Amino acid sequence: MTFEQTLTRLEEIAVALDRDDLPLEQALALFEEGIAKLREASATLATAEGKVRTLVEEAEGVFEVRE
Repeated sequence: MTFEQTLTRLEEIAVALDRDDLPLEQALALFEEGIAKLREASATLATAEGKVRTLVEEAEGVFEVRE
């Protein structure tokens, strides 16, 4: 699942959890899924942030990612 798909699913979960007629069991299952998706998105962002932090401009103006 891509980062964008994960965000879309999180939005769907949030909308569903806002409903007043959602049974408790479904609400708990969606909440658990939402937490898992949030962790997944956070990990993806942390990886991207790490790459951005290691982005170095070379003398010729070319950017390079150093790992």
